Amino acid sequence: MSASLIFDCAPLGSLVAYSDGTPKPPARFTKKLAAWERNNGVGRLVRKEPGRERPTYSSPPCFTLHEGDFSSGGIILVMVTRTYGIDSDLRFRVVERPKVGQVRVLQNVGDNVELLHLANNREAAELWLAKAGYARARLDEVTADEVGADAVEGRAAA
Repeated sequence: MSASLIFDCAPLGSLVAYSDGTPKPPARFTKKLAAWERNNGVGRLVRKEPGRERPTYSSPPCFTLHEGDFSSGGIILVMVTRTYGIDSDLRFRVVERPKVGQVRVLQNVGDNVELLHLANNREAAELWLAKAGYARARLDEVTADEVGADAVEGRAAA
């Protein structure tokens, strides 16, 4: 599916795979494998940003996938995210949607909302929030109505 469908249909917290359609090269070709891995992977949808019009430039709507963290001693040193415009040539697919009962920890960033964490339940979300210390974060539970609305309206992105 296209990047614009992910932007329109996939809810925050969805696990999204992306690919350029080329086969994975053998491990012995380390440079080719590294290049292939830049265009083929999986990440959690953490942000959607509408397009912007400025006097000197314009940017299309885009979304950001969180691909992982590099940590040492329990402290995250580097967070790996990638942002894709809706005009991306890559192919995307929703691998997993948030389940009913899971809780999103969200924070407003400007006019947009960013997913900080996806917990299995409210208790786990509150515990994560207490440890992480985000002062302006809020909890948002995934409801059956939200999941059901995607199926009834035909918006399923998977």
